[in-house]
This record gives sequence, C-alpha cells and structure tokens, in this order.
Amino acid sequence: MRVLVSVAAVFAFAVGGTVLGAVPAYAATGEVVVFTTEFEALERYTDPPSGSCHQLPVTAHVLVNLTDSDVSMHAGPTCLSPGFVVAPDHGWHAPPSGMFSFSVS
Repeated sequence: MRVLVSVAAVFAFAVGGTVLGAVPAYAATGEVVVFTTEFEALERYTDPPSGSCHQLPVTAHVLVNLTDSDVSMHAGPTCLSPGFVVAPDHGWHAPPSGMFSFSVS
C-alpha cells in the first residue's frame, strides 16, 4: 500500500509540475511595435505576456522587438506554425497580408 501511495504522489507531482510549467512565467518588458502605413498610427503591444499570440494588422509592414524577450513571427494568424525568431532590439519585415502573427517567448 505504501508503494502505491508513493507512486501516486510522484505521478501527481510530475503532472502538476508539467501543468504549472506550461503557464506563462512572466510578461516581456518593453514593447513590440508594428509599423503599418504612413497614414496609420503605430501599433504598440506593451509588456506582452509570455506565450501570448497577436495577429498583425492587414497593413502591417515592419515589426520591431523592443522587449527583453525573443518574439516569434508565424506565417498564419494563430501562432500555430513554426516561428522565425526576432531577437530583442531587432526587426522583421512583414509583407502586408494580415496572414502573420507573433508570439512572445
């Protein structure tokens, strides 16, 4: 019986640790800034939470990562595809289409 309780405790700890580990740990500090056109204001995403997904505007042209975390660019609106990493203080050219999104590491 003691072995069964020990095995159950180890399993519960492992599952709990996995689930808790999947929760975003923090928000990135800084901003992700998206330039669209000369006629539109900049889109600013301030302190985006880790793991959050944001679809870029249809007219998005350039994304600049001014956070302290990596940002991943995804070819698709839902951040489900593999992403291209944009390091802090770097940018990425987004062809206007509305078919791109970004997530924060």
